[in-house]
Amino acid sequence: MTKIGFVGLGIMGEAMCGNIVRKNDGPVYVFDFVKEKVDKLAEIGAIACSSSKEVAEKCDVFVSMVPKSEHSRAVYDEIIPVLRKGQLCIDMSTIDPSVSVEISKKVKETGAEFIDAPVVKSRPAAEAGKLGIYVGGSEEAYRQALPILSFMGENVIRMGDNGRGLVMKICHNALVSQIQNGVNETSTLAARNGIDIQTFAKAISYGGGQNFYLDSKKDVIEKEDFTTAFSIANMHKDVHICLKLAEQTNTKMPGEENAARVYDKAMEENLGGEDFAATIKVVRGLK
Repeated sequence: MTKIGFVGLGIMGEAMCGNIVRKNDGPVYVFDFVKEKVDKLAEIGAIACSSSKEVAEKCDVFVSMVPKSEHSRAVYDEIIPVLRKGQLCIDMSTIDPSVSVEISKKVKETGAEFIDAPVVKSRPAAEAGKLGIYVGGSEEAYRQALPILSFMGENVIRMGDNGRGLVMKICHNALVSQIQNGVNETSTLAARNGIDIQTFAKAISYGGGQNFYLDSKKDVIEKEDFTTAFSIANMHKDVHICLKLAEQTNTKMPGEENAARVYDKAMEENLGGEDFAATIKVVRGLK
């Protein structure tokens, strides 16, 4: 029986933790600063805790899913004093890879193990337990984590040592941001020449331009219902982590710099809380 702890019950974390609660054969301890989120998980069988430290004290495997590097730092600074040999920490947050490596070293000094395991796809996949998960960490820690990660995802791959899962996640999201920008620009051009988004998407599917982003977001774009599955604010963060990583490795990414300009403009226009597909509003408004 594995005792699992989960900290961070946001849009993705809530759905991910829900799958663990339903599928794990042992107790699941949960914490979030928003009490209503904790209560919601408690209603389906999780055990509410009052802090990340309390979760870490009670569990064998500690899972975190928080928004930014500073949040991961804060969580692990709090729990490191109570970590012990044999525990496994899984940070599924999308943060700066260098920060994750820094955290991993501190965790390992306690005798516990650590992997970074960021996810791809959005809320519907999280609810269905069909996320993609990229893992950075030792082979042994990966094998230990795999059954738990499989509660949340159907495609799990180890990318290498600590930090490599995050590097892959950042590369993935950078590619998505550039595909998205291409979809935004070309569908806007098509619309201004009398071709609606559904016809555009069908025609694109006949050739080499077909892509998951357009296939999954064409209805969202048509209805202009930008209910958040993955926010502009989160993608804005990831795009800028990418540019920082590119600068650190002397890699030129003009396409990503262009995507960053769109995301910067979206944030200036207070669109951060909307679904990341709402960047089409920015592209449509560019002069």
